Amino acid sequence: MLDVAALQQENARQRDENAALRAQVTQLIDSIAKLNERVAELLAVAQRKQRKPSPPKPPEPPPAVEGDAKRAFELRPKPPELPPKTKSKKPRPPPTGRKPLPSHLPVEEHTLKPDECAYCGSTALDVADVVEEEKLHVVKEHQRRRVVKRTTCRCRACGERTTPRSLPAPYERSKVTCDWLAWLVTGKFSMLSPLDRLRRDLKDRGIPMAMSSLVSFIERAADLLAPIDGLHWQQLLASSWMATDGTGLKVLIEGLPAAHDGYIELYRNRESAVFQYEADKASEHVTAKLKPFRGTLTADAEHRFNDVYTSGDVLEAGCNAHGLRKFRDAEDTQPTLGAEGHGFLSAMYVEEDRAQKLGLAGDALVEHRRRLIRPLADQLERWCDAVAPTLLPSEPLTAAVGYYQRHQKALFRFIDDANVPIDNSATEREFQNVAKLRLNVLFAGSTEGAHRACVLLGIIATCRTVGVPVQAYLTWAFERLGTHRDVFALTIAEMTPAAFKLTLG
Repeated sequence: MLDVAALQQENARQRDENAALRAQVTQLIDSIAKLNERVAELLAVAQRKQRKPSPPKPPEPPPAVEGDAKRAFELRPKPPELPPKTKSKKPRPPPTGRKPLPSHLPVEEHTLKPDECAYCGSTALDVADVVEEEKLHVVKEHQRRRVVKRTTCRCRACGERTTPRSLPAPYERSKVTCDWLAWLVTGKFSMLSPLDRLRRDLKDRGIPMAMSSLVSFIERAADLLAPIDGLHWQQLLASSWMATDGTGLKVLIEGLPAAHDGYIELYRNRESAVFQYEADKASEHVTAKLKPFRGTLTADAEHRFNDVYTSGDVLEAGCNAHGLRKFRDAEDTQPTLGAEGHGFLSAMYVEEDRAQKLGLAGDALVEHRRRLIRPLADQLERWCDAVAPTLLPSEPLTAAVGYYQRHQKALFRFIDDANVPIDNSATEREFQNVAKLRLNVLFAGSTEGAHRACVLLGIIATCRTVGVPVQAYLTWAFERLGTHRDVFALTIAEMTPAAFKLTLG
């Protein structure tokens, strides 16, 4: 007989298990549905990110041009075709192997000889060969104490005492020598290292130095060189051409809650450079300081120079590098016309580079410019007049064309004056050092500090201009400007970087 009760219990158990399984399956189905919804949301987000942006709105139609203006545009001059850049043959790779070290370096020789045989220990050795090797070596610069002992003697004839004069020093009772002061100024204003970094280097060598002492040394150096910087400024004012540019300089001023945004200017020609600090870019500053100048000034087309040119004593010369960049940027929105304007200027630069490579100067340079660059300038002028009516005021090309229409006399002044360069890039490059110094030191400690920094920057820039080593010149100048000035008996004009260059032979 079957046990009915047992079967009923087994069926009930199976029903319970089936119900539990059905509940788990239902729960899994709900989870899968939620996951599918989440996947759909993520796919929609991804599609929105990958969706291509809507096409930009078409530009506004150019102004309608009819009649003479339309014919002038169609007949506008076209820039000359520049010679294609020929692929120069790849130079032969330099010969492999170790190159000899420069022969002008001082030699530190070491002669090594064995004391005994490495195999049997015998000391009876004969020279069989000499193995010679060369390595590049460095000796960290020495910080030394210079002790000067001056012996006082009494004269047997008259009984008077005589003490010899000490060695040259930058000033009386100075703590450092002329060489050391030149090293410090070179480190800060030529190598562009802040004073705290130089102080740390001295501390690592066991030379504790207060920051106030280093600042005092810089002040002394600037005060010694200030007359030479002043002579450079007089020479610039007396010259027939100079260039100028400027940039900002933060200065700490007592009583102000934050650093003051001052302005540092550079005035230079091919013989000297002078930096000057002003509290702001006001036009009256530059007008007053250039009042004695009679010549041509290469500068940016800024309104603050307008009063300088008003009297007619100063002629304006512009920077074509700005125009070149304006036309290059305009090619993004006006590829054809932007490239045409760019082509005229590129052709001018090609001819100017050719003149520089030929070493042309004076009348020969003017003749070259008038013959090959003047026609390009005239064509660019006509091209601008023909293109201008077809442009919208908001276009970048409008700014480039307007730049040449407003300042064409200044921009092409260089054609008839051999002293004037085609652009002001050399002056702008000089500010690279100022920018790096500004990045390292952040600000000048005071207005007086800004003026002194300008003196030292100008002297070092002049050294680079005339091609003399900075530290060697500073040492030479401090010796002649300091305690032994009466011994050397040189005028300020005989202590400039140009005068130092003549002593190098």
